[in-house]
Amino acid sequence: MIADLVRRNRSCRRFYQNHAVALETLKGLVNLGRLSASAANLQPLSYILSSNPQQNDQIFPCLNWKGYIKEWSGPKDGERPSAYIIVLGDTGKTKNFGCDHGIASQSILLGAREMGLAGCMVGSINRNKLRRILHISLQYKILLVLAIGKPKEQVTIEKVGADGSIQYWVDDQSVHHVPKRNLNDIIVDGD
Repeated sequence: MIADLVRRNRSCRRFYQNHAVALETLKGLVNLGRLSASAANLQPLSYILSSNPQQNDQIFPCLNWKGYIKEWSGPKDGERPSAYIIVLGDTGKTKNFGCDHGIASQSILLGAREMGLAGCMVGSINRNKLRRILHISLQYKILLVLAIGKPKEQVTIEKVGADGSIQYWVDDQSVHHVPKRNLNDIIVDGD
């Protein structure tokens, strides 16, 4: 059921790094992005796939993992993603990518979750460094990096507390807690 799949599709930041993700698996996931909706059907997205450990080692330091967890520097060796999908916008097709990359990335991550994998959509990227490392043409805008792998962490959804904080955190048992606003609090009555 789609509701269960969406609930299970949380941002995962720790993986079983030694669990390889095949290039064919990544291609299948990108195909889900390809089939997703695209504004004016321009289909301006392109992708770089990496399941090669040496290339992954070069991609990893280009990403900022911590967000709200300031005391954490990101996944340690052995817990890093075993694959990446770099989402690019082809400026030869359009200069405005709208939300195409978000739609495609969500489809990719839902597909990964359905396969027993997990991912993290990373937007905090050292784009200049990543462009140099992967020799990405200036024709392409680096939009997102999707980290993919077998999940090593448990992520749980809970209600936003009385203090109203939406900041996620990790407890002493390494469970990742993600507060979500109440449904009634986000529906605006149009009357």
